[in-house]
Amino acid sequence: MELQILFSPSWVIVAASVFTLISIAILGILETGGIHLKYSKFVTVASPTTIKVPSRVGMFLLYTPAFLFGLASFWLFPYEDLRFLFLKSAITIHFFKRILEVLFVHQYSGEMALDSMIIILVSYFTLSSCLIYTQHLTQGLPQPSTDLKYPGIVLFLVGIIGNFYHHYLLSKIRTKGGKKEYKIPKGGLFELVICPHYLFEILGFLGISLISQTLYSFSVTLGSAFYLMSRSYVTRRWYLSKFEDFPKHVKALIPYVF
Repeated sequence: MELQILFSPSWVIVAASVFTLISIAILGILETGGIHLKYSKFVTVASPTTIKVPSRVGMFLLYTPAFLFGLASFWLFPYEDLRFLFLKSAITIHFFKRILEVLFVHQYSGEMALDSMIIILVSYFTLSSCLIYTQHLTQGLPQPSTDLKYPGIVLFLVGIIGNFYHHYLLSKIRTKGGKKEYKIPKGGLFELVICPHYLFEILGFLGISLISQTLYSFSVTLGSAFYLMSRSYVTRRWYLSKFEDFPKHVKALIPYVF
């Protein structure tokens, strides 16, 4: 029996997948070249004339449209199969978690560039809506011979729980309403990598891909993994430049490897 892990894609889906992968990868390449999305510690690269918004406001706004589309998808596509239900739920939960973290977990004291906020907002909304719509297009097609949706659910849950835990650890570094001051994160996988929250985010995206089993979902995961690897690389480089006592054994994203 032939092993099949993906729904058979049309040429339109193939083209959209390639375009998405290349677009996200370009953002990663720009990061390593010093052209950053201007938020968090990299907002300082913005020019003095750049329009900025408070970080909490910007983060709330950039996650909300994708979350609202996830909610709307239950009304737009009410009679779909179980795989589609899991996918819509995972995407909606992912962005709902992010909004809750913005409101109740993260401690903010800075700003983010408006242009970066718009780029991320449009990207999240486009990717989430396309993930859901491409899944809708699989309705009625033969299912892949290897069903990966249940391992995908497990991996997605591991991803969002690990991501939340390390976001919580980051929030404990800053006092509420305190001044903007960076410290070397401690605890959890921060003892081995500087961006464990990115690592778990990638695992969450991979879980969504396994639930979906579409070419487009895997292109989103691969592109996102490349971008987050690039962002973690420049983040580690930033910490090395700011802290003489930064532990050299602490990698960027993957323990002991990268």
